[in-house]
Amino acid sequence: MKILLFLVGIVLLIGVEVARVYYIMPFPGSQVDEVVELAYFIQNYIWWFRIVGVLMIGYPAFFYLVGNNAYIKWTVASMLAFWIIVCYAFNFQFLADKMFYQSESVSLLKAKDSKIIDNQLVIGVSLNGKSRAYPIEIIGYHHQVRDTIAGQPIMVTYCTVCRSGRVFSPLVNGQPETFRLVGMDHFNAMFEDATTKSWWRQVNGTAIIGPLKGAQLTEITSQQMTLRAWLSRHPESLILQPDPKFKDQYETLAKYDEGKMEGSLEGRDSLSWKDKSWVVGVPMGLFARAYDWNELVERRVINDQISGRPILLAVEADSASFHTWVSVAGMDTLQFLLKDSLNVLIDQQSGSRWNWNGKCESGKYAGSQLEVLPSYQEFWHSWKTFHLNTERFIPPKAKEND
Repeated sequence: MKILLFLVGIVLLIGVEVARVYYIMPFPGSQVDEVVELAYFIQNYIWWFRIVGVLMIGYPAFFYLVGNNAYIKWTVASMLAFWIIVCYAFNFQFLADKMFYQSESVSLLKAKDSKIIDNQLVIGVSLNGKSRAYPIEIIGYHHQVRDTIAGQPIMVTYCTVCRSGRVFSPLVNGQPETFRLVGMDHFNAMFEDATTKSWWRQVNGTAIIGPLKGAQLTEITSQQMTLRAWLSRHPESLILQPDPKFKDQYETLAKYDEGKMEGSLEGRDSLSWKDKSWVVGVPMGLFARAYDWNELVERRVINDQISGRPILLAVEADSASFHTWVSVAGMDTLQFLLKDSLNVLIDQQSGSRWNWNGKCESGKYAGSQLEVLPSYQEFWHSWKTFHLNTERFIPPKAKEND
């Protein structure tokens, strides 16, 4: 009876430590099923499991360790040692916030003083005339960076496994909230708020479990492009600088922008419509559409409609900075093409010239400004997982050949 009690107790103690981390970290098979509720249950009752387990093994362990049977004594001691090793590993090495630390200080500099090279990808935010640029290879390690722009607190987030960048207001029920990286769900980073311990998805700012389940963080408009492209629009922008304490960690993402990292989690599949292919996703109310990055870079301009609303997607000459606009000026719906020799956009209706800010510089619509639409570059597996209603953009020629 004592040996059975000890074995059940030690399996319980080891099992809950492993399961608590396994279900919310990218271990083989862990991100496929709907297990976040189980993971949350284990997380919230972990100390009860530990107490029960220790009570189960306490007396049997003492009995066998002071006994005369050397084989049983060393077997029990070895199992206890293994449990201690598991506890250490799964509480101090494999937990998300023990692997990815937050920067203790946020340093932002103007372009003339910045250490960031201008072809790096950034998440750009502009509020009330103040602009900031956050390099992806920095926020990609930290997963979140907190800042304040024009008196407004913001939370810049990025998940490298989904290739998803989002910016949120860190206010919950009107009060400032603190978040920590707790793990991931369906390969997307999850944050835990300090007040209610609810878990929030990075890709859409939704609380998926806990007391605040269903609550939504307010998203703040942001754009992804190269630093050079961002500074051409916002020359006075401040730029987030690397924290010297994390130099080695940043270097692990040195090839992330270009999609040249190796590995199944953050590496890119250069083919189209594979799980790790790049897409640009455009949400529009109840509708969403994904555009193959290879197709977009090749064509550079795509005219389309989503739910009857005309849109324009365009990629700059750097093949990295992309834009999405509503292609309407006044009451007119426009179709665009690219004038390569001038590096400007031309609407086919009037021949007016438009710059890469979506503003008409000359012609019939001079002074008109196209409305910017939210759009995101992501891995295809991420976009289709969190936009179940998404459609794939199929070029007209491809449709004819189907």
